[in-house]
Amino acid sequence: MRKFEKISLKQFVKDTGLAEKEYNEVTLPHRATSNSAGYDFHILKDTVLKPGEIKKIPTAIKTQMNNDEVLMIYIRSSLGFKYNLRLCNQTGIIDSDYYNNENNEGHIFIAIQNEGKETVNLQASDRFAQGIFMKYLTADDEEEINTSRTGGMGSTN
Repeated sequence: MRKFEKISLKQFVKDTGLAEKEYNEVTLPHRATSNSAGYDFHILKDTVLKPGEIKKIPTAIKTQMNNDEVLMIYIRSSLGFKYNLRLCNQTGIIDSDYYNNENNEGHIFIAIQNEGKETVNLQASDRFAQGIFMKYLTADDEEEINTSRTGGMGSTN
């Protein structure tokens, strides 16, 4: 099963400092056309990125997927091309066991940097990133792994 959900209102307020009104306006990621590979993520509030500035953007979104899948996060191509925005980690990797983790419910954060020479203004509800679900393969001779995620970002060391 593959799906997007909002995090809980409690987690939303904790992570964003925003209120229930903004929570109710959260848009789940969606594809713009039937042939779009990426699910567009919308920014929650007006955000200004000065040249060289980095911002960690909460999305209020978590995702459930099959065990052999990953959600790859990318900057929307128009923002990279027109404004030289990029993801700080180039490509975000959301593992299937990140969903509902005890640390942050699997809340997806996206860190972006303005590598351009101009200030960029993103408006609330603008599409700023996209996620693509992908299957992945593992090595046939890999030893069995008996550990599981116990927290949020960076919890697998």
